[in-house]
Amino acid sequence: MAKHEGGVTYTKADSAYFEQRGLKKFAGAWSLWALGVGAVISGDFFGWNFGLATGGFGGLAIATVIIAVMYVGLAYSIAEMSPALPHTGGAYSFGRTAMGPWGGFITGLAENMEYVLTPAVIVVGIAGYMDSITTTALGFHLPNPVWWLIFYGVFVGLNIIGVEVTFKFTIVITFLALAILVVFWIGAIPHFDYHRWALNIGADGAELPDGNGPFLPFGWGGVAASLPFAIWFFLAIEQLPLAAEESHDPKKDMPRGLVWGIITLIVAAFLTLIFNAGIEPGASKVGTDLNPLFLAFQTIFGVGAGSAALALVAVAGLVASFHTIIYAYGRNIYSLSRAGYFPHWLSITHGTRKTPHVALLVGSALGLIVCLILEYGSAIFGDVPVGPVLLNMAVFGAVIAYVMQMVSYIIIKDMKSLERPYVSPLGKAGAAVAAIIAAVSLVFLFLNADYRPGVYGCAIWFVAGLIYFAVYARHRMILSPEEEFAMEHRGTANAE
Repeated sequence: MAKHEGGVTYTKADSAYFEQRGLKKFAGAWSLWALGVGAVISGDFFGWNFGLATGGFGGLAIATVIIAVMYVGLAYSIAEMSPALPHTGGAYSFGRTAMGPWGGFITGLAENMEYVLTPAVIVVGIAGYMDSITTTALGFHLPNPVWWLIFYGVFVGLNIIGVEVTFKFTIVITFLALAILVVFWIGAIPHFDYHRWALNIGADGAELPDGNGPFLPFGWGGVAASLPFAIWFFLAIEQLPLAAEESHDPKKDMPRGLVWGIITLIVAAFLTLIFNAGIEPGASKVGTDLNPLFLAFQTIFGVGAGSAALALVAVAGLVASFHTIIYAYGRNIYSLSRAGYFPHWLSITHGTRKTPHVALLVGSALGLIVCLILEYGSAIFGDVPVGPVLLNMAVFGAVIAYVMQMVSYIIIKDMKSLERPYVSPLGKAGAAVAAIIAAVSLVFLFLNADYRPGVYGCAIWFVAGLIYFAVYARHRMILSPEEEFAMEHRGTANAE
């Protein structure tokens, strides 16, 4: 018997289909907190700093306040939706329940773009740190793609081994990354000079050796241009609902993980911004460097093997996010494939380990391909800055997914049939504010001409996905848990 909704045709799969796509429960509240914070913590080590070059200290600081407001609204809204809809689909599940199959697919596709591209951004940062370390301390250099392959190989492998290993490693590496940041924040205090270093960019963008430049060297346009980089302090906290089917008690643990996580990240974001920009060599240098924390460690501990060793430890922050967002794209691809939005074979899980190994491998291949295109596509794109371009590409997907999730929250808020173990204190107003900021950030992604090739590439990715769904996938959908739940609560399906 087939079912139909919104021009989409569903069939009910037999038990063997879902037996090939099983997951294991493992995560508790601390695991979810670590998953959320670990996914984002690399933003304090790399990526955010490019906003200093576009907005100066003041521009990035104001942008960070605005984006923090957006993420608070987002986190509280998701904290209400995720225990009410406890499926691995996460954002796609929210969109599907609120807006039907097309809404679910658009939300899931945007999040897919975010999670596949974010590890690619991070691995570029890892390569920059590792090459600085090996060049300084050991005197040898490896090409960037070699570093990329090494780190993708190791951490995709860890995610395939099993969910227990994934979450245990996530907790350890997240605490280590936070400890490194605490060492940095405390060590930076004696070197801190806000006026000399944070304000050492002039209105023309030139470095001011003695500092004391304007708070907003590029005006309010600089604030707008810095929004995508401020997002990097928080991007991916929203991946927690993807762990719903691997959590022991998502109705209690998911809201705790989200709320504790966003509080942790807001504190870390402002301490990092203030101290990393406020010590030598200052905002002008930090804003263009692939290794901003390495620069800070050199100021605090001196140049040489000691600072290189600390920078090697600092790679833990990047690794924490790299590892946990690999987990995220694996579950995102798995859930969309299990329902039929993506090819069904992508959702097959390992027979004994019950991890989505096919999705993990395919996602890593896509990320590597994008890195290679930008690294060696100078004949097509010109001499593009790989890290910032990839960052804007990831943010492009993220902000579309945020708008869709907040619209979903506003619609789902009126569904009286849903059990709500947790209710957001911000309600529809918090979701509406978050949606508006996300939409404005999407527009501002196009401000910097150097980064537009990547954003246009994302737009092509998005359009290709929509065409695939319209022409092929919508006729071959499966009644997965997310789809059956949505049909039950929307009450719009018909059968034949």
